[in-house]
Amino acid sequence: MERIQTERFTDRLYKNVEPIWSQNFHHSFVQGVGRGTLEKELFSFYLKQDYVYLIEYSKLFAIGAQKATSIEIMKQFSVLLHETLHFEMDVHRSYAKSFGISEEVLEQTEPTPINLAYTNYMLNVAHNGTLAELVSCLLPCAWDYWEIGKRLYSQYHNELETNPYKNWIKTYSSDEFGALAKWLIQLMDELTVEKPERELTILENHFQTTSRFEFLFWEMILNQEEWPL
Repeated sequence: MERIQTERFTDRLYKNVEPIWSQNFHHSFVQGVGRGTLEKELFSFYLKQDYVYLIEYSKLFAIGAQKATSIEIMKQFSVLLHETLHFEMDVHRSYAKSFGISEEVLEQTEPTPINLAYTNYMLNVAHNGTLAELVSCLLPCAWDYWEIGKRLYSQYHNELETNPYKNWIKTYSSDEFGALAKWLIQLMDELTVEKPERELTILENHFQTTSRFEFLFWEMILNQEEWPL
């Protein structure tokens, strides 16, 4: 009898990565943002590192357009690249300015070892792997940030107006940001229909690795881990 698959692949991804994402959500940096008690020096460090991360992350959209298996997927990756470069990064620059960080400082920021390792891992997979592998690296950042934003909003919304990081929470809990995660989730499920277990395991490993990098990113910010030499 033919086996009928009832579980979406992204359901499996979510179930297996939940312990990692739980630690991401309960991380001191994330909870400090939620409570509004995080030192502004740490948040400024985050904004600078996140800016240079976004530049590399955007390149994955360009590679996605090149590896797209249909015109519609190519269009969507092109839209995401345009919106990131011409909207999200403008918002990021404006937000950084409110914390006293100039555009010049952002542009001169050198990525930390963890930041460099994370983005290089994704770009290596994107260049050398399949479209599904590229999406498996893109998805954790978009999906986990959305999950974090929604949970922080739910937990701390009563105190949000006095929180200096309220715009961050509102941005990542928004339906607009969630649309990216939803599209990538849908694409991941479409690309994995009838994939053999060997290939699914590869995708799951990428997904878990980049989810772990998300945790290491928070750790790096909390400890302000620069190059030691």
